[in-house]
Amino acid sequence: MRRRRVSLIALFCLMVLGMLALCLCRPGTAARQLLHFRGQASAHATAKAVAGSRGAFAWGDRFADGTPDFLRLADPADQAAFRRWFTLIAEFQTIRPPAEVPAEITDCASLLRYSYREALKRHDEGWLQATGIQVSAPPGEIRAWHYPHSPLGTGLFRVQPGSFQPEDTSNGAFAQFADAKTLVERNAYFVGRDVRAALPGDLLFYRQFDQSSSWHSMIVTRSGVAAVVVYDTGPDHRHPGEIRRVLLSELLDHPEPQWRPLPGNPNFLGVYRWNILRGTQ
Repeated sequence: MRRRRVSLIALFCLMVLGMLALCLCRPGTAARQLLHFRGQASAHATAKAVAGSRGAFAWGDRFADGTPDFLRLADPADQAAFRRWFTLIAEFQTIRPPAEVPAEITDCASLLRYSYREALKRHDEGWLQATGIQVSAPPGEIRAWHYPHSPLGTGLFRVQPGSFQPEDTSNGAFAQFADAKTLVERNAYFVGRDVRAALPGDLLFYRQFDQSSSWHSMIVTRSGVAAVVVYDTGPDHRHPGEIRRVLLSELLDHPEPQWRPLPGNPNFLGVYRWNILRGTQ
């Protein structure tokens, strides 16, 4: 009986050794197993990174306006920095030779898009060289985030209706392009029809029903007694438009009444403010 037990143990050991030898003889088996374990570890690490990234951002939409809370500038210092950069960038285009104005600026909406996007970037030496913008006293930097380093990537403007949902980061709800109508309806909110309530960085919107491009916008770059607005006229009968900087008082006395920013003007939609500044005064 004892000899039989020893024989069975020996047979079992031989079977185990045979199975190990078979595995070792198969090329790539060990490598595949190693890759499998590495893949599991990598997937686990990626999941943790994504979870950590989501946790670092506010994924709500407390105003249900389609703008995620992680884009909003809650810090008053960030709000002020954005307003200064946004207006500075817009005003700088008015003093550049036409040949030096970025090619993408062709109408009023493109001036808004360019100034908005560039205001949200990091303004280091590389940015100054790339844009050609000259700043004697640079405003402070936005600290909350810099374009395009957000969950939206390069898709900066809301282009679809509805409140923000996490899946909007990848379903086409945001894009790099938005026309004037989309900017006012999806990316800004109504402040009022009294232009005296406008702050630097706020927007004036119009709708001219007798024109092929009926939606128009202007940027308030300075407020108060010497308030200033900047806008691009857009192309006119095959002629390129021009970027103008005018006193608000001149605009209020515009020879064409439909361009006067007055409450009684049905073409004047009112003063609007970017959604990322919503909740601020």
